[in-house]
Amino acid sequence: MSIRIALTKGRIEKKMVELLEQSGINCNKLRNKKRKLIINSNDGKYCFILAKGPDVITYLNTGTVDVGIVGSDILAEHNNEQCELLDLQSGKCQFVLASTAAFNFDRPGRKVIGTKYPAITQRYFESLGQDVEIVKIEGSVELAPLIGLADAIVDITETGTTLRENNLIVYDYLDKVSTRLVANRMALKQHTEEIFEFSDRLEKTVAANSSVQRQMEESK
Repeated sequence: MSIRIALTKGRIEKKMVELLEQSGINCNKLRNKKRKLIINSNDGKYCFILAKGPDVITYLNTGTVDVGIVGSDILAEHNNEQCELLDLQSGKCQFVLASTAAFNFDRPGRKVIGTKYPAITQRYFESLGQDVEIVKIEGSVELAPLIGLADAIVDITETGTTLRENNLIVYDYLDKVSTRLVANRMALKQHTEEIFEFSDRLEKTVAANSSVQRQMEESK
């Protein structure tokens, strides 16, 4: 029986295909999937289900899949209830509070914050003892302070290039983000050996890549 793995489509998917191949898993079908959303590995051990990040959480919580590969931003926003097995050390970025140069972080009064992540944003401002109005945005969050929709934004950034190109300044750094391997709790009991075999393969590859990266940085 193959284990069902929900894999976040897009950027995470591309980076994970490389990691999977480094771990000795044939990903030819994933690379040549065309419009298919369900792809079985050549050896029949794994069934990959391509989905958007929030849907990966839904599939995990309902037991539709055994394992999920998803960003920690999605896990935090949706209050992950399942078992996180491994930080895959890819897709690294960071939550930031950003706005225009005119923004005054310390001004009194209720601020309006634009974000794709209302739960994370709410917890952040509650930790500061500040009451804010949150506007949920699905598209380009950077627009919100530029057009007067919000005083500031909470969003994730990898290099900060988009923020700089739109003349936005980072006012605070929140949690760091990376891709995680998560297992459904019931599946972990039913398919312990298969899931941990998959996790161990990835863990060894992640450790090897990290070692190489450290050596490269030390040699500079």
